[in-house]
Amino acid sequence: MADSSEDPKIPKGAMAPGPDPAWQSRQLLRAARAGVLATQKDGQPFASLVTPACAPDGSILMFLSTLSEHTRQLRAEPRCSLMVMGQATAANPQTAPRVTITGLAEVETDAALKARWLAVHPYAQLYAEFGDFSLWRIRPIAAQLVGGFARAFRLKPAELAPNPDAMAAILAAEADIIAHCNQEHTDALALIAGEPGAWRMVAVDVDGCDLASAARDEQDERVKRVSWSGPVGDSAAVRKELVALTKVAREAT
Repeated sequence: MADSSEDPKIPKGAMAPGPDPAWQSRQLLRAARAGVLATQKDGQPFASLVTPACAPDGSILMFLSTLSEHTRQLRAEPRCSLMVMGQATAANPQTAPRVTITGLAEVETDAALKARWLAVHPYAQLYAEFGDFSLWRIRPIAAQLVGGFARAFRLKPAELAPNPDAMAAILAAEADIIAHCNQEHTDALALIAGEPGAWRMVAVDVDGCDLASAARDEQDERVKRVSWSGPVGDSAAVRKELVALTKVAREAT
């Protein structure tokens, strides 16, 4: 649902042009390395900093300590909200695109999802096996995107989620895609990353991939999000996107 009330220059009911709101929302969520989690106790809201990642289906992953206030609150009341932001386009912080997810949080025991979270937060290997930490997943029940002035949208879970067939196809091919790129195309990955170094691919999904820089210490390893030009449906489409990104990067240099 669009809301044009933020910009008086746009007639009421009009919608500013821009990318598909579900696509833009997933781009923001998959690129986010920090976000604000809202929980509550006895009706009193509580906000805290968390470090999210996305599962292949777009649900939110968090690695939380049982000692944290927000974890104790989630155990008592799983209803919660998470907001992540992109970069502001002007001095006004409200020009930053942002998406807010409301949903239900639950403990997640899937080792593959824990590995996916660690792939984009490698510094957390330091405490990944601590007994007081566990993986949580937020399953969205609604989302609101503010993509800029006159670009406010409400999304249902089915609208926000990627195509399930495409998600399954990319997930099935992910290990082979990563292995091939890391063994045969490290030069292309460095070009796509935009800076020299030993870059490797650590995750792939329908919306893009994550590249990590090699470092002596995982505490210093950096991870960059790379978005496709649009959602992809199979490994051939992933290859096409990587070829196009490499060509653009090579021409730029």
